[in-house]
Amino acid sequence: MRVRPGPGAPGFVLRQELWPHSLDSARPRQADRKLREPVPRGSRSGWHGGWGAACARSSACSGSSCSKYFLFISPFEEQGSWRPEAGAGPTPLAGLRRPRDPGVPRRPVVQRGRRAGPGMDRETRAFAESHFRRLRGRPAGGVGATPGRVDFIESPDSFSYADFFKGYLLPNVPCVFSSSFTEGWGSRRRWVTPGGKPAFEHLLRNYGDVVVPVANCGVREYNSNPKEHMLLRDYISYWKDYIQGGYSSPRGCLYLKDWHLCRAPPPPPPFTLPAYFSSDWLNEYWDVLDVDDYRFVYMGPAGTCRHRQEGSHRSPFHADIFRSFSWSVNICGRKRWFFFPPGQEEALRDCHGGLPYDVTSPALLDGRLYPMRKHCSPPLELTQEAGEMVFVPSGWHHQVHNLEDTISINHNWVNGCNLANMWHFLQQELRAVQQEVSQWRDTMPDWDHHCQVIMRSCSGINFEEFYHFLKIIAERRLLLLTKELGSGDMEGSAGRGLGPQQAAFDVSRIAEVLASVVAHPDFQRVDTSVFSLQPGELLQQLEEVVAATASL
Repeated sequence: MRVRPGPGAPGFVLRQELWPHSLDSARPRQADRKLREPVPRGSRSGWHGGWGAACARSSACSGSSCSKYFLFISPFEEQGSWRPEAGAGPTPLAGLRRPRDPGVPRRPVVQRGRRAGPGMDRETRAFAESHFRRLRGRPAGGVGATPGRVDFIESPDSFSYADFFKGYLLPNVPCVFSSSFTEGWGSRRRWVTPGGKPAFEHLLRNYGDVVVPVANCGVREYNSNPKEHMLLRDYISYWKDYIQGGYSSPRGCLYLKDWHLCRAPPPPPPFTLPAYFSSDWLNEYWDVLDVDDYRFVYMGPAGTCRHRQEGSHRSPFHADIFRSFSWSVNICGRKRWFFFPPGQEEALRDCHGGLPYDVTSPALLDGRLYPMRKHCSPPLELTQEAGEMVFVPSGWHHQVHNLEDTISINHNWVNGCNLANMWHFLQQELRAVQQEVSQWRDTMPDWDHHCQVIMRSCSGINFEEFYHFLKIIAERRLLLLTKELGSGDMEGSAGRGLGPQQAAFDVSRIAEVLASVVAHPDFQRVDTSVFSLQPGELLQQLEEVVAATASL
């Protein structure tokens, strides 16, 4: 594993490109190269794109093991060695305070593990349980400064499940996996032309008559975009016309988002679930119910700031649903990500308490509209290449831009590591609903029930469904443990599935969060009389299993 260096790393020189012009093109134009050359420091430097660091160690650096991923010095920077070109005008978000020097990496950068298989060993389980005892029920990954770098994981042969779990999942920090981790995926062979572009003809032959959701990025509804549904062949026709029109269309910027391809799987599987993300309770729960999932395909043209009058192919600034983790793989194309760790988004709220729709917008320069902006750390920014896989931690607000015509596969997922974050988020959502309808508290019959109904319609889940989610996962882990304890082998099957150590860890996490749920006054107002298993009884079962497996 290599660390993609950030400011302050030895041998690196800072260089800024103008915001938002750095999004104007996926590659520097020939005429722009002089402007984009890094400042030399003793020797000629190689440039790898974006704001940030250029390697001064070698004139022949190809960028394959260098500075693609790091904290870029962007217009968030207040002071630095860069100066905008003459006539550039103000840059959005200029004036935010500098981050601290990133210093040394958080963890060793040498990959010592083995190729990952699903499951957890005893040492990793003990490490995780100790971590959560220290948190004492608090959500993981709270307010903190933006880290100075993102780790780039090069080889799947020497990076284990335990490496990922202890180095990234528990600390709740992002990382990027190289394209080596996805080189065997069918979608990377069949959905992409030899030139690295979307294979429109293959997609049309196999999925042309599938109805897909399409967002209009040129129209804003609150902090999202309106969606319509169309046949994939019609969307690809639009996409081709958009490219032929010089990446412009009177229809605006249409972006295929949240296509549940796995609900109607094609004959050849488009991908293989990476073992690092195999403990996925969210999709496990919906697969049991067989009604939904959180596995998505996104695809659309390059969207750049020169088309801002139409909108651009980007996601609005957001944190993922239920404060889930997510992972995203570019099947083809390139994306630029802007990350803010949990809590930093509060400084980006406007004077009405709302979050910005676009963190690259010049509107954020208005100190009257965004009075707290100066207290926000710079974003962590990275460019994701074709085949690479980004791990998005729980609760990190982010925004994503397509730099090229892009197809990506994405999953949202929850497990024991961010379960407390999900529960904390649901409590916040209910409090927000209760505040909005507080004036009817004394006059509306079943006010508490109506708050839960409103919460479910807004957030997709309420306290009752959250309990059922916990119950289904708990019952499946208890069944697995019953089988494994009967065999007397707590380690032997770890390579064939989640494994008993993972199941024991999961049970301990569910027990801790369920205890908080059962004690919550608003959950105590939920009618549980029709539940097949009462929450208190389930909690007792889980606590007994936690005690029985503590020394295993």
